[in-house]
Amino acid sequence: MTEYETIIGLEIHTHLKTKSKMFCACSTEFGQPPNSNICPVCTGQPGALPVLNKEAVSLAIRCGLALNCTINKKSVFARKNYFYPDLPKAYQISQFDLPITQAGFVQLPLPDGTEKRVGITRAHLEEDAGKLVHQGAEGIEGATASHVDFNRSSVPLLEIVSEPDLRSAEEARAYLDKIKSILQYAEVSEANMEEGKLRCDANVSIRPVGQKEFGVKVEIKNMNSFRAVERAIKIEVERQKQVLAAGQKVVQETRSYDEAAGRTVSMRGKEESHDYRYFPEPDLLPLLIDDAWVAQVKQDLPELAEQRVKRYQEAYGISAYDARVLTLDKAVADFFDAAARLYGGDKKTIVNWLTTDVLGYLKNENLELGQTKLTPPQLVEMLGLIDNQTISGKIAKDLLVKILQTGASAQKLVEQGGLRQITDEGELQKIIQEILAAHPKQLEQYRSGKTALKGYFVGETMRRTKGQASPPLVNQLLDRLLA
Repeated sequence: MTEYETIIGLEIHTHLKTKSKMFCACSTEFGQPPNSNICPVCTGQPGALPVLNKEAVSLAIRCGLALNCTINKKSVFARKNYFYPDLPKAYQISQFDLPITQAGFVQLPLPDGTEKRVGITRAHLEEDAGKLVHQGAEGIEGATASHVDFNRSSVPLLEIVSEPDLRSAEEARAYLDKIKSILQYAEVSEANMEEGKLRCDANVSIRPVGQKEFGVKVEIKNMNSFRAVERAIKIEVERQKQVLAAGQKVVQETRSYDEAAGRTVSMRGKEESHDYRYFPEPDLLPLLIDDAWVAQVKQDLPELAEQRVKRYQEAYGISAYDARVLTLDKAVADFFDAAARLYGGDKKTIVNWLTTDVLGYLKNENLELGQTKLTPPQLVEMLGLIDNQTISGKIAKDLLVKILQTGASAQKLVEQGGLRQITDEGELQKIIQEILAAHPKQLEQYRSGKTALKGYFVGETMRRTKGQASPPLVNQLLDRLLA
């Protein structure tokens, strides 16, 4: 069978963190009643003229710097013409041949510890469209009516287009994580997919291994999570392989990802740039950016993830791997910084709980840290209870889940549940003696040289005490009683 190489390029659309829209003064606040944040400009009324949002331009420059892009001193807005019910002007104001930034790159960490350079073709400004709300169904199929909400119309967007440098669905997922991290650290965007503030389209093709020419590209849309992007790419790659194996040709088109059915579905033929009839926007002058503007934006650039990785290593002695895990999500890194300021013990303790237990819970529950009830003071309070031997690490693991879910105080949970660690030597010694007496066979094997059975007795003690026995004291007493 022919071996194929996967070629992937991603187009990421992100809402810029502005209070007003791209070409008018309407609010960008999410979750407002339908068609409440609108005016004649963002609904495309005749005679209404756009006025460019300066803050959106500054944020685009900031993002370009964070993506190692060239900032073009002159860029031009263009009309991208197409019809869709949520596009009130029947064209979108975007940038085409003269974008605000281009020719950048990011360094993508790979699982084997190496890095891969992924090129950024461009990151250009444009306005968002409105949103169709389908009534009577989750999607358009079977809907009894469709309504248009123009609140999102003309919200500032930055489209980040990658080079076709990604070679697997896993790399595409890692690239998405990297871009999201950059957007959040640079404070360019909240990059929240649940609110539509970060969207991604994937261009996928395959070619026989060793072939230089790219295969036929298929664009995949309607992916609402990073996990969905990864799955959709895998499904589309497999579909293209089956098409070629059947002696057919892959058709250039746009396909929608149907998560419930686990497949991609054809939407329409893929448009080329000439289909949009791009021409310069006559109501906006060319955008001119001088060196002083770029210098000011660069000076105001917040601490980025790579800088924070270095700071964590130098200030706390954290490994490069742990520092990168912490900084992948800005919310997690901010949480760590806040907890580190409050905790008087070894900061690596916080790292271990965050990277293992907290992130493990978030992954299993498919949640963001901000969707839980856990706060830095609550985690530090729990760690203090471990440090003063009020609770054991095992009890703390159970408590942490309850705190994540309810936001309850660790101290109160311990008091309410009677979960204090047993540190009374006489009480524990009696329990251990009873366990040893109840397991003469294992005791004889231990004394015959099978010293690993000590772990068995530790486990029995913890089981008998429901995890409340002090592990160090249990080990100390067992050493004495087994001698």
